[in-house]
Amino acid sequence: MKPQLHRLRQCVWPLALAMALVGCTSGAPKAPELAPLTPIMATRLAWTAQVGPTLAGQRPLAFRDALLVANAAGTLWQFDAANGALRSRVDLGTPLLTGPGADGQTTAVVSQSNELIAVRAGAAAWRVRLPAPSYTPPLVAGERVFVLLANRSVAAYDAANGAQLWANSRSADALVLRHPGVLQAVGDTLVVGVGGRLLALDPLSGRQRWSTAIASPRGTNEVERLVDVVGPAARRDSQLCVRAFATAVACVDARDGTLQWSQVSAGAAGVAGNDNAVYAAESNGRVRAWSRTDGRELWSTERFALRNLSAPLAVGRVVVLADASGPVHVISREDGSDMARLNTDASGPVAEPVVAGNTLVVQTRNGGVFAWLPE
Repeated sequence: MKPQLHRLRQCVWPLALAMALVGCTSGAPKAPELAPLTPIMATRLAWTAQVGPTLAGQRPLAFRDALLVANAAGTLWQFDAANGALRSRVDLGTPLLTGPGADGQTTAVVSQSNELIAVRAGAAAWRVRLPAPSYTPPLVAGERVFVLLANRSVAAYDAANGAQLWANSRSADALVLRHPGVLQAVGDTLVVGVGGRLLALDPLSGRQRWSTAIASPRGTNEVERLVDVVGPAARRDSQLCVRAFATAVACVDARDGTLQWSQVSAGAAGVAGNDNAVYAAESNGRVRAWSRTDGRELWSTERFALRNLSAPLAVGRVVVLADASGPVHVISREDGSDMARLNTDASGPVAEPVVAGNTLVVQTRNGGVFAWLPE
């Protein structure tokens, strides 16, 4: 689940990102064994499925009462979130790079050969060659398909036929994260993470409405200067909270881009939130919670030290984090105390957990889909 680097000019990904930052070696300390846990919150494994090997970052998508997943080989699956019944399967015939985006009529993915592919009525409707890779699932909204590319550009396509409607291009850095970024609708605004900034674009024209710096590049080399905004983001009303890689967690008012607060935080995965707090895991395994209003730290826990944790999911009275070694940790939103621990497989999750209806779902690298319901 650690993002990797993508060097646009040379097309190599040399290091796992957290290793590049902390200088890990083969002799780095391993995470301690987890202590036995008596669950406080009861859950049951509702269903499982096998979809085949999956790339890190290929997020499953919860849409209404359905779960959409993609595998690396190029198959899209749609399951009933409550019972795991297979609703549809589409084989696209080309390896995929991203997870799906969908609006109920159109599902879109990006292939490893840099094709944007739209599926409508159970079959591929159109394919468009992109000028660069994309590691962020497309956003499908308002009869448009929006993509965020590794060359820092954003583009919109007609969902019906794939015609390009506009493109907003920016200068590309040599290195970008091979990790999903922020590409999100907030009201009538498209908010995008580009480098260390959030941009607000008019979804109809691509015109920029505002730009806010979340973090500024520092350091003496390309890795140290990398501050990409990474997903997922946490939205409540017009407030959007995000992480800038290895530097900060911050919240902005998406109406005008006003920076509301920022806190130093060395992490590689995105954030989650509820009405009161924003949650994030850091690269050393520490999990932290901040007040959504003013960024004041509410609590932190170091019980997961040296564990490679996903971005969190905040749902109900708990925060859920997937562990690269397989477990899924369910902790209290109030103080970070343990509530439950769920098991997947040893290959580890490909992305953060998602909720579809009342079902908590995690997808693993080996293609396992695990779904739990509260009892």
